[in-house]
Amino acid sequence: MSTDFQQARIALGLRLRELRTEGGITGRQLAERLGWTQSKVSKLETGRQTATQDDLKAWATGVGRPGAASELTARLRAFESQSRSWRRQLAAGHRPVQDTLTIEYERSTVMRAWEGSMVVGMLQTADYARHVFNAYVDLHRSPRDIEEAVRARVRRQESLYRPGKQYRIVMWEAALRARLCPPAVMAAQLDRLSGVIGLDTVTLGIVPFEAQLALPPANGFWIYDERLVIVEDWHAELWLEQPENVALYTRVWDTMAGAAAFGSDAHRVLARCRRALGAV
Repeated sequence: MSTDFQQARIALGLRLRELRTEGGITGRQLAERLGWTQSKVSKLETGRQTATQDDLKAWATGVGRPGAASELTARLRAFESQSRSWRRQLAAGHRPVQDTLTIEYERSTVMRAWEGSMVVGMLQTADYARHVFNAYVDLHRSPRDIEEAVRARVRRQESLYRPGKQYRIVMWEAALRARLCPPAVMAAQLDRLSGVIGLDTVTLGIVPFEAQLALPPANGFWIYDERLVIVEDWHAELWLEQPENVALYTRVWDTMAGAAAFGSDAHRVLARCRRALGAV
């Protein structure tokens, strides 16, 4: 979990404790009033558990400050917006998530991406994207709006050809080797990547297996201009806007880009992946 999220949860817990102590109520008394365990009260106050809106309303009432519920709920929404759970985001399917991301691409000029596990969405073929969405629908047990999601993703790729946009994408060679789809689909995907190299709006780098790495090839992320970073995890996306976080992820991107092959060297890595695919 992000440091910002944890710090915000701790700050909310301190506010809960402050309201309780101002009311002259012990943790045990509050737990008895609300029908909770004392450990739940303790975890909420120390930031070891995330409160729900119902928890906050109950707390405000339990300490005799029902009017504080709206303030507490606003605090919760503010830091929850940094961590957007897939369960909540995918409740209506994958298409709305794609549409939300499209807005960020459209309002940005320079976008940097790092991905170590699969081909980035902006460069996926429709067939490859279909297999990726299928995998995540099964994982999250979300609505199967796969074709709508694929169309939204492919339509967003039109901005790759829009003058003024800059896509600086770096991927690990493992992303080009992961068998997330049948060989024929992967072969077409590799051809697609070869065709992207040389576009005026795209700089594509591939970190080969033999490259010396200064950092582990961890989570994939996108940096939108210098205002926003979106990081993907299994349970959630992190939307980070704090300047220090944007600077941190920019350093990570710079480090990965420093180990990457570009231009004709990137073509050679792609050709190697293609040959390995044909050998299976």
